[in-house]
Amino acid sequence: MRFSARSTARSPPPRKKAHNLFLGRSLSRGVNAPVLMSASSDSFDCLIVGGGPAGLTAALYLARYRRNFVLVDSGSSRASLIPCTHNYPGFPEGISGIDLMRQIKQQAERYGAVVTHGAVTQIVRSGNGFRATLGDAAMNARKVLLATGVVDREPDLPNLRQIIYRGEIRLCPICDGYEVIDRSVAVIGPVKEAVKKLDFLSTYTRDLTLLPIGRDLTLDEHQEAILRRLAIALPLTPVSDLKIEGDEVAAEMADGEIRHVDVLYPAMGMDARSGLLRHLGGKVNESGCIVTDAHQQTSIPGVYAAGDVVNELNQIAVATAHAAIAATAIHNALNAEDRAATDA
Repeated sequence: MRFSARSTARSPPPRKKAHNLFLGRSLSRGVNAPVLMSASSDSFDCLIVGGGPAGLTAALYLARYRRNFVLVDSGSSRASLIPCTHNYPGFPEGISGIDLMRQIKQQAERYGAVVTHGAVTQIVRSGNGFRATLGDAAMNARKVLLATGVVDREPDLPNLRQIIYRGEIRLCPICDGYEVIDRSVAVIGPVKEAVKKLDFLSTYTRDLTLLPIGRDLTLDEHQEAILRRLAIALPLTPVSDLKIEGDEVAAEMADGEIRHVDVLYPAMGMDARSGLLRHLGGKVNESGCIVTDAHQQTSIPGVYAAGDVVNELNQIAVATAHAAIAATAIHNALNAEDRAATDA
């Protein structure tokens, strides 16, 4: 099995088509063209796992650093669910997550980056680097960058993606709370998480509804004070069913009451895709997010992490900043290793 890698050729070749043997389709060569390498006989400088904003930005940087790398993407970026973000700089009219990732990918490909579709299922130490399993194939890399993201726990509703794109369900009040100004908004989830999100949303609207799930409806004094300030009726009644009726969300409460709202925010938590690092013995926090240093390196030397999988604010701007820091640290570390080997 062969993989396409970023070329380290020093003179830009003419533009033409290159066939990616792994993908089985043609890719346009950028100004520094990728070459075909055998994963069994050659090691990449870096393996990037994940093709969301963080992974793609890292690919752009490593391509411009003239590194030999490969990006493997399973196509499940959380950013693909964003119908239109208005707080990522440079897009005054907003941009969808899919369009943003497409543009970053095209920019990275211009400099020779190649995105390979697949799922990395395991990474193990191998010599001075790492060996990754991808389906029935394997590849070696001196460094690894994990940009694997998180998975939101979502309400069990049919056609959820379409509902999110229509705007009745929104996932991130930091991203789009401005778009719900003065609308009726509900938050569904375990009480302790839902109260925090309601409090945040009170910046944008006072028409707020709490839809508690789970058996534990107890509140501490601080949480109860927040709900009283937001005019949320106490004691709480759990939600028993949820439906989309036209342009509204209809919530049936356990006592039979039906509550209609314009927009629903889940507060059901998320799961970090940190399994590859945990299998290596790397450190994660109590939420499962990867712990890194100031250069985005994890507790496993040579393994870096960027984006939502890291314990930071889950924002595209943060993810791309992580990626720039990580890619630069990887490039500098590789340079240092190469110089040390030459001087030895």
